Amino acid sequence: MSPPDLPTALAADLRSLVDLAGDAALDDLLRRGLDWVGRLAPYDLATIFTVHDQALVVRAARGRLAGEVRGHSLDLADFPTLREALETRRARAFTEDDHRHGDGDPFDGVLDLPPGHACMVVPLHAAGRSLGIMTLDRTTCETYSQQVVELVETYGQILGLALENAEQRLALERLRQQEQQHARQQDADAEVHGVLERSQSPEVRALSARARQVAVTDTPVLLLGETGTGKERMARAIHRWSARADRPFIALNCAAIPTNLLESELFGHTRGAFTGATQGRAGRFQLAHGGTLLLDEIGELTVDVQAKLLRVLQEGTLEPVGSDRTVTVDVRILAATHVDLEQAIAERRFREDLYYRLHVFPLRLPPLRDRLEDLPQLCAAMLAEHSQRTGRRGMHVTEAGLARLREHTWPGNLRELANALERATIVSAGQLLGPDAFEFAGRVASPKGQVAAPPDEARPLTLAATQAAHIQRVLLRTGGRIYGPGGAAELLAVKPSTLQSKMKKLGVPRA
Repeated sequence: MSPPDLPTALAADLRSLVDLAGDAALDDLLRRGLDWVGRLAPYDLATIFTVHDQALVVRAARGRLAGEVRGHSLDLADFPTLREALETRRARAFTEDDHRHGDGDPFDGVLDLPPGHACMVVPLHAAGRSLGIMTLDRTTCETYSQQVVELVETYGQILGLALENAEQRLALERLRQQEQQHARQQDADAEVHGVLERSQSPEVRALSARARQVAVTDTPVLLLGETGTGKERMARAIHRWSARADRPFIALNCAAIPTNLLESELFGHTRGAFTGATQGRAGRFQLAHGGTLLLDEIGELTVDVQAKLLRVLQEGTLEPVGSDRTVTVDVRILAATHVDLEQAIAERRFREDLYYRLHVFPLRLPPLRDRLEDLPQLCAAMLAEHSQRTGRRGMHVTEAGLARLREHTWPGNLRELANALERATIVSAGQLLGPDAFEFAGRVASPKGQVAAPPDEARPLTLAATQAAHIQRVLLRTGGRIYGPGGAAELLAVKPSTLQSKMKKLGVPRA
């Protein structure tokens, strides 16, 4: 090929490479990329090694010697020159002296290449992350010219970007498939949490109808209600009823993430953006691109993060932490909270403009005590779901057991009911769950609606049960929030890590 034709051909190859990154399988992308690089630098063997921990593993190979190296791997500790290429991100052509006095040829023991043969190493990187290296080898004893090395280095930069894009696309596709599978598994569970039309409660049926109406739009939805009322299940149902059902559903509990990491979790970060950020990572918005993002416990966001969230809602753009690059996202937002946001606005803990952005279509989920007519079908569905995990089939609550459940005040709502049923299946030898199968550390409601002591009050609780009950009450008060001011750890005067360890030991679930 004459020199004037080379830039035109290279530009066409690069455009094709970018197009392939959006459609082709990763291995096909790498093979095509190696075929095209042959126009710049002839080779007998071209390989792409990808990084796996502290090793390089051949992912693709082309050329007449390719069959000899498939599956070949290298320990980076044994090849300082390759590690240097990854760290400096500069391509390098090797000379005969390099092979003789350096760390050897990457294919020693696999190929019988003559000393002084043409050899080039090109690092592949993107988004601040080292992805691997491309190597070119010829059996002829010569050195690639510096001009060719610089051309291939530029090509390698584009190939690295294409590789990063392809990997992100594959990761998102895997996530989408996982979410679809999870959504199918959650269909019955969604009914358990009262978001479908079969509820015996007129209020829940009306709520479900409103949810279906808004699901077909991209309007933000604010899910309100006490903790444990099934807000996440309602969010999943809205996603499944929407046109985005085949795209990702991503959920983030804002109360469960330390404040200093929330911005990174939402918007992603670049390598080196903060201590411990050894590589770049996409945030929840990027992962939910094209789909739905649920921001649970949104009332726990700091005011600074609220301002950045407002920008995403208004403009559909964000900047990862540590980057000045603007990323465009297409995400349908669902938000959930048990916090009184209007009071939070009055206390200047929540932005009023963000509130009105989210409060377009509010849905308030009723507490379990207001829909006790659903107890029979809720218990049946929850026990059926529990049987899939434990194998204990045919369990059901007797009429006397249901009467016992109707006496309880259910401060933990549906989540507490699920826990009560799981405990009952553990302590019951048979399939019938009567009143004796249910024990509550809290209070129950008398027939007149007044609060009375539980019938087994005379039986003292163990120290562990007392501690577990106290932790649960505090978690209910904080809405499950452990970290930060007003969190459960602060109220209990312990470190968050200590509280989490204690919860795990006592078997206390998050409220």
